[in-house]
Amino acid sequence: MSNEKNIQEKTRLHIRNKNREKYDLEALVNAVPELKNYIKPNKYGENSVDFANPDAVKLLNKALLNYYYGIENWDFPSENLTPPIPGRADYLHYIADLLTENNYGKTPIGEKIMGLDIGVGASCIYPIIGATEYGWNFIGTDINENSVESAKKIVEENESLKGKIQIKLQEDSTQFFSGIISEEDQIDFTICNPPFHSSTEEAEKGSRRKVKNLSGKKVVKPTLNFAGISSELIYEGGEHTFIHNMISESKNFGKNCYWFSTLVSKQSNMKGIYRLLNELEVVNIKTIPIGTGNKSSRIIAWTFQDKDEQKSWKDGRWKIE
Repeated sequence: MSNEKNIQEKTRLHIRNKNREKYDLEALVNAVPELKNYIKPNKYGENSVDFANPDAVKLLNKALLNYYYGIENWDFPSENLTPPIPGRADYLHYIADLLTENNYGKTPIGEKIMGLDIGVGASCIYPIIGATEYGWNFIGTDINENSVESAKKIVEENESLKGKIQIKLQEDSTQFFSGIISEEDQIDFTICNPPFHSSTEEAEKGSRRKVKNLSGKKVVKPTLNFAGISSELIYEGGEHTFIHNMISESKNFGKNCYWFSTLVSKQSNMKGIYRLLNELEVVNIKTIPIGTGNKSSRIIAWTFQDKDEQKSWKDGRWKIE
């Protein structure tokens, strides 16, 4: 029964996701020996990582990045969000599929492609995976100065990332693209994992639920296993307002970017998102289901580029023969 459950969960991941198979714990421990201290039998009696422990999750991700992506130096302050690698990789694989669909069936790879990560965070995770998997270049932005410095340090300490990732401070916390994208810039896609809580109380309630699901224990004051500073988890108005503000501002940069996109964790927010996108007269909208384990989410992508502009963009920037 446990094997059936593991297979079912893993097959929800994208076909190109390096983590579709069951974790090779021996290989991961060889990559990061300290991880051994956090491996214990799960409820099925099989060795597993203690996912209810934030230190264990961080070490697991460190091992995954080392073993699968060749990233030897990856560290950041413990108060920052520790991202689950498989889910982050899935987002980028689906973006690659989106570009392929719009590129005569050929995935554009290499430094000609420029991605923009809104809210790159201290871990710099999306640019790392995109740069190592597809050779893409990235701009990563954040409103938190400490997160910006942490992401810059990760790039500087890994030779494979140097020259491929720019990290910028967004000095105006009310803006997403202004101050980052210039009139001359051409961005092939944007990605974003929005904060989905509207208050500290809501975030703590979500944390208690997550810890209980992972450990089976009720916790009054939880330590969230993925950590996270307030700007990573909380936005006034929550995910709904964050995404609506992003979409509204994207209209001003419709000629600078091929595809805008964001994760949407709450299905209930989709109706309002579709309404706003239609009001702004976007040319095309894509909704891409995404999920790992028992969690289901979706990517919403939109473009203001018409067919002639799209063809010019592909044949010009990507230089497809």
